[in-house]
Amino acid sequence: MKNKDGRRRRWSTMFLILCITLLTAIGVADKNAAQDKTYEKLKIFTDVLKLVETNYVEEVDVDELYDGAIWGMLRNLDAHSSYMLPDAYKEMQVDTKGSFGGLGIEITIKDNKLTVVSPIEGTPAYEVGIQAGDWIVKVDGESTKDMSLMDAVKKIRGPQGTEIVISIMRKGLTKPKDFTIVREIIKIKNVSHEMVDEGIGYIRIRQFQERSDDELDKALAELRAEGIYALILDVRNNPGGLLDMAVAVSDRFLDEGKLIVSTKGRIANQNKEFKARIRLKNNDYPIIVLVNSGSASASEILAGAIQDYKRGVILGTPTFGKGSVQTVIPLSDGSGLRLTTAYYYTPNGTNIHTKGITPDIIVEAQSVEPGKDKEKLHFIREKDLRQFKNNKINDSEPPPDDLEIDTGEEAESLEQKAEIKDVQLHRAIQILKANRILDTMAAANQ
Repeated sequence: MKNKDGRRRRWSTMFLILCITLLTAIGVADKNAAQDKTYEKLKIFTDVLKLVETNYVEEVDVDELYDGAIWGMLRNLDAHSSYMLPDAYKEMQVDTKGSFGGLGIEITIKDNKLTVVSPIEGTPAYEVGIQAGDWIVKVDGESTKDMSLMDAVKKIRGPQGTEIVISIMRKGLTKPKDFTIVREIIKIKNVSHEMVDEGIGYIRIRQFQERSDDELDKALAELRAEGIYALILDVRNNPGGLLDMAVAVSDRFLDEGKLIVSTKGRIANQNKEFKARIRLKNNDYPIIVLVNSGSASASEILAGAIQDYKRGVILGTPTFGKGSVQTVIPLSDGSGLRLTTAYYYTPNGTNIHTKGITPDIIVEAQSVEPGKDKEKLHFIREKDLRQFKNNKINDSEPPPDDLEIDTGEEAESLEQKAEIKDVQLHRAIQILKANRILDTMAAANQ
């Protein structure tokens, strides 16, 4: 009996070893097949390069061919992965410092067109009337067709005081409109604040750059000294910025240990969690966060965390939907690789990429200046970008049944008479005041 059991164990062991050997062989074969395919494609690339170099009608620069091939490969991935030549790589590093020479616009590529995501408030582009959704068709007379994003940034920026002509197409125009803009040193004041009503503080965060957390702390301290009972956080047209600043700002309003955002990619070192560390004292007042389609990336991290923990109310229109992480990798020749390596997830595990954050209360942005018709502002979103391969999203899909939708139509005449230009901010103030009145009534009836 023992011999029979021993033979069974030996046969089981041999069978297991055979299975492992077969699986290993299959894996090696698959790996070898993949390598063979890669080598075959590399050979084709080399053959094409040689044919172009020797047979093209004009003499070519081989370095430019290599750069173009790398640029094209990355462009085929998504709108945010890119290859940066040494000059462009240096230019990119300026972005996070908070001051640079230029016009003050956030741009991207949509439908193969250079497109304005949003102008930064108070900058030359904002002052002359550049709008979100504008297509930049020419820069100083040069067509932007097939122009890379980094090349466009390089052409738009320049010495302080110099002029640049931007040719714009937008809905309603039959031909491009030229805007002559004088470049300035763009010093972005990330955080500004004021009291917008008795006891209601307002903080505008324009971008998440270096020192945004310190500026926020100062703003909160000054508003608390004035006796606020509620706060409005405005991240409309905020294109994002630094991840650590998004985490630091969110940290101010969430309990210690709460997950703010997580990232997940294909490799283990891209899977990270960012949690709240310190919550400021006396920060328990009601919060409304204002968002729109110009709110992207870091702005969506803040809004997503506030919404998931029901720490405040999100009001406005759906956000941009830029929920991807880009890793910047320096290369040996001074150039750089900007590669999408992971996606952002809100505390509840929601991937916001292409979807964005849906506000708890939807209030459309409308101009209500006297003598003008109400006009909904147009913004582009991440899902509109041509490079996103799975962009067949049903825009006509209705919002959830439990979503409160407020377009502001009932208050139209009142707002026009009062010459209110910011419907969303006005609605946020109304909600906070109503909440205060209800709390007072409830306390009186106890």
